[in-house]
Amino acid sequence: MRKALGLAVAAAILGGAAVSVDAQSPPGAADMTFFVTSTGLGRGADLGGLAGADAHCQALAQAAGAGGRTWRAYLSTQGQGAVNARDRIGTGPWRNANGTVIARSVADLHSEANAMTKETNVDERGQVVRGRGDNPNEHDILTGSNEDGTAIAGSEDRTCRNWTYSGPDGSAMVGHHDRIGLRDDAPSRSWNTSHPSRGCSQDALRSSGGAGLFYCFAIN
Repeated sequence: MRKALGLAVAAAILGGAAVSVDAQSPPGAADMTFFVTSTGLGRGADLGGLAGADAHCQALAQAAGAGGRTWRAYLSTQGQGAVNARDRIGTGPWRNANGTVIARSVADLHSEANAMTKETNVDERGQVVRGRGDNPNEHDILTGSNEDGTAIAGSEDRTCRNWTYSGPDGSAMVGHHDRIGLRDDAPSRSWNTSHPSRGCSQDALRSSGGAGLFYCFAIN
């Protein structure tokens, strides 16, 4: 019954993008509370807003055997009523599908004490996400956030109209899940705020090393 449910969720369509995952759950699925999405929604940075992004996290987690938790996307929004990504994700600790604790608290997550690397920032199946040196490079992770996990102030779009837009203009702040940048300075290597994207479309995200992926955290 559980396997049938998992396969049904894996075939679900979220805004036109199919969720496709392996039928077998990863070894640490029951305890998993963090992952990088194995796939985006296929519409660039148009995630259907925060609600659509959360639903994608939930569906991927369900298909991987961790649907008993409530999942939230690590994304900030801008403008009136701006939302901070750090306020959406619970209190921790967070563990990946392979059993590694990547951070024990919100403060830990947003400090040098976290254990976030290419090897630990795996997807919901426990698989390493492609980064610098891989083909294609997909290390740009959508966040729309400052390094401390707060919303970005000002009038410049850094969330692709609060995750509802997939045009060639605009931009989204991205982090590098593999902690590798074009330079050796810390901002370039940040997991949650490395640089703005070149646009909001799928092609624009791809052009700088992205695939519309984002981080998911369980809040319970």
